[in-house]
Amino acid sequence: MEVSSLIPCKGYTPWQGLLLTASLFTCWHLSTTAQVTIESVPPQVVEGENVLLRANNLPENLLAFSWYKEVRNVNLRIALFALNKNQIVMGPQHSDRETVYSNGSLWLKNVTKKDTGFYTLQTVNRAGKIVSTTTMYFHVYTSLYTCGHPPPSAQPTIESVPPSVAEGGSVLLLVNNLPENLQALYWYKGVIAHKKFEVARHLRQIDSSLQGPAHSGREALFSNGSLLLYNVICKDTGFYTLRTLTTDLKAEVAHVQLQVNTSVSTCSNSPTFTQVTIESVPQYVAEGKSVLFLVHNLPEDLQEFYWYKSVYRTDIFKIAEYNKAIDSTIWGLAHSQREMVYTNGSLLIEGITEKDAGLYMLETLNKDYKIEKAFVQLHVKKPVSQPLLRVIDTTVTVQSSVIFSCFSADPGISIRWIFNNQNLQLTERMTLSPKNCQLTIDPVRREDAGEYKCEVSNQVSSMTSLPVSLLVKNE
Repeated sequence: MEVSSLIPCKGYTPWQGLLLTASLFTCWHLSTTAQVTIESVPPQVVEGENVLLRANNLPENLLAFSWYKEVRNVNLRIALFALNKNQIVMGPQHSDRETVYSNGSLWLKNVTKKDTGFYTLQTVNRAGKIVSTTTMYFHVYTSLYTCGHPPPSAQPTIESVPPSVAEGGSVLLLVNNLPENLQALYWYKGVIAHKKFEVARHLRQIDSSLQGPAHSGREALFSNGSLLLYNVICKDTGFYTLRTLTTDLKAEVAHVQLQVNTSVSTCSNSPTFTQVTIESVPQYVAEGKSVLFLVHNLPEDLQEFYWYKSVYRTDIFKIAEYNKAIDSTIWGLAHSQREMVYTNGSLLIEGITEKDAGLYMLETLNKDYKIEKAFVQLHVKKPVSQPLLRVIDTTVTVQSSVIFSCFSADPGISIRWIFNNQNLQLTERMTLSPKNCQLTIDPVRREDAGEYKCEVSNQVSSMTSLPVSLLVKNE
């Protein structure tokens, strides 16, 4: 028996196809008071796993029901189940990985990314009329959700370890997310990737490092891209730039700011010299929020200052220029209607987007026409998505071992483990992986039974996984 064409859900819009978890979006059309729903068991599924699309509240006195792939095209049928004959008729979309049960549920084995999409369950009564049409969006998490490794799209980032260093100390400019197909990398002192500012380079093909013109004899470059500075001095303060080049000739640039703590400034021979600095408030900004570039030590004899969305003094990148004598601001080509300039030199940007991330330059001009430049980096962070907690078997025996894995698609995260809604207290039987994304318990004891969750966070947000309950039995 052929079922008539599917009625689309009221209010359906294309953005609903972007939902990232199964069973978040369900719609139905019923002639009875009961509402058929579809539930994904488990709620989140990784490639290679199995899932049950469980049908709830199936109407009584049915003649048949059908499962379809997609919403509008009911010709993409997976299977039809004739209840009166207890017979299954396979459809064009059946791939030998689907099993249909008499209670209306659909079992999918060894799911792949191609299984992501809409699934529709339609029921027909003994009079041949459609009783209900229920649609859900099912998402298969891909291998981008990895434990301890960033997604392939993650760009290189740099962190200063420690965040600030005293004169005479050492600091590591630690590189994360280095491309796997790296051909070469280059380090520069300052914000401009120019040969004369090059500190060192590493060529992966010959596994060799070379010093550049800006090498001071106090830098060491490692093959993982990180740069070590030892016996640091005040003049080491400022930005450093990393440029990577892949085998497909794709170049990327990342910056890091080194802060050197000094009790007495040794950066200038002039005792009256005070350098203009810029502070980002906050340091890390969530999309949609605002940031203030707070300027310190603006020259008292200031004539003009200029803000650029770049490290280059070019009109196309100019946000604004301010003339103190006439107290006037002229907006530049890079002004987006979201910026506000203050007379103390500070710049406010509202409604931050990912495209706003990067380096900004403030250029000041005093009465002697001396130009001074200062830079600030804007870090824009997206809210993290919900992590996925997985364990091979939720029922284990005493003295066995168990491994929990926390999967996340977000780079640059921290992971926290939660047991029975409290911070997990590690024992000598528990081990965390280097990135904290795996928890191993060996051997398992009875007191390890309970509810486990993992929480991922970045500088602007946090999300907790759905709980996984561990049952521990005696041997």
